[in-house]
Amino acid sequence: MARASFEIGGHKVAPGSRATLNLPVSVLSDHTPVGMGVHVIHGKRAGPVVFVSAGIHGDEVIGVEIVRRILRTELNTLRGTLICVPVVNAFGFHNHSRYMPDRRDLNRSFPGNEDGS
Repeated sequence: MARASFEIGGHKVAPGSRATLNLPVSVLSDHTPVGMGVHVIHGKRAGPVVFVSAGIHGDEVIGVEIVRRILRTELNTLRGTLICVPVVNAFGFHNHSRYMPDRRDLNRSFPGNEDGS
């Protein structure tokens, strides 16, 4: 049986391929959309789904480079699916700040609330 495509945020990634997606996150007060870059590497062979993220604190940038290096993974050797988000806190990253615009520390927001902000 052929391996199914991986679905995330309304996008499909075929087995044996990779995609960089922009998932909508928010809208600024001037109506500028804010997205989150998500990299998906979906191997041809079955295996685990692994999620790697960085940039939760926008002033801690070394993790972003680590994720960038992980994304060099050879597609033909991968079993399963790798999902990487190099910058989770885009607001903090662009402002070189640990915090969200409302001064919340994103790292203190996990696991979160479906009905929350």
